[in-house]
Amino acid sequence: MLPFLQPLATMPGLSVLIPVYNCDVRALVQALVSQAAAWPGPVELLCFDDASEEPFRKLNREVAALPRVRYHELPHNLGRSAIRNRLAAEAVHPWLLLLDNNVRITSPEFLARYAAALLQVPVIVGGSVYSETPPADVRQHLRWHYGRTREARPATERQQAPYAQFNLKNVLISAAVFRQFPLDETLTQYGHEDTKLGWELHQHAVPVYHMNNPVEHAALEPAEVFLQKSQAAVYNLLQLYQAHGLGAETKLLATGLRLRRLGLAGVALRALRQAEPWLTRKAQQANPSLRSFDLLKLLWLLQAWEPNSENKKPA
Repeated sequence: MLPFLQPLATMPGLSVLIPVYNCDVRALVQALVSQAAAWPGPVELLCFDDASEEPFRKLNREVAALPRVRYHELPHNLGRSAIRNRLAAEAVHPWLLLLDNNVRITSPEFLARYAAALLQVPVIVGGSVYSETPPADVRQHLRWHYGRTREARPATERQQAPYAQFNLKNVLISAAVFRQFPLDETLTQYGHEDTKLGWELHQHAVPVYHMNNPVEHAALEPAEVFLQKSQAAVYNLLQLYQAHGLGAETKLLATGLRLRRLGLAGVALRALRQAEPWLTRKAQQANPSLRSFDLLKLLWLLQAWEPNSENKKPA
């Protein structure tokens, strides 16, 4: 019997997996510990530090003293996919709650809502929200505006394309399913490891249910950092397309493929290279232009496709 057809509701134990990297997770872990009694079964919290800088390790060592918490420091950085696979391998319970380390629990019923939704659904996506007010630091406006506009969507909207809207920021998933479809550790840069997982779940007809049980994306990167991460994510998306044909339906790849098919990719690349300084300024201003941000991603994609490009790989 396939893992996602087994009677999941009879296996209530929960392992919360938090990959820690250069982020203070004390408030997040404390909030989860305080809600653990709401889960109908045993709960453990695995916090594995993926070779953070020492000041963050010093702060986060405090969570080791909390009940139900297993805190462990890794000597070398494994990366975004490998650290989650490692956490899942060491979890002891049949349900896994995957959370990013830079989120905040906003509801005192967060775990209770997930527990009430178990039934026979093997994958449940809770979603994310962003603060209604922009951050005081203008450098964080791009990340905030992008998150509010592109990521923070209600469950009804996400459920219309359940696999396309899949991400690992806040997901409850059967351990058997996650271990059957581990994250792709060849994607060593930032981004789209969850895209690959969503595609595999779709390919194997694993049901995915979206609900309104969000976490708040609390730690916002400065624009220059977010741009660097986004560039790495573009390269990962292209890698997935070239290796598996994945992502052709995304707006970015569809645009790039259309330009190449029409013989216009070279013209577009030259124009975008000339406009790059202006586009970067527009994306980083107090009222950031997501259109400029999208054009930067198209530039990075076309550069990666260009055989003789000096910027073929991410920094």
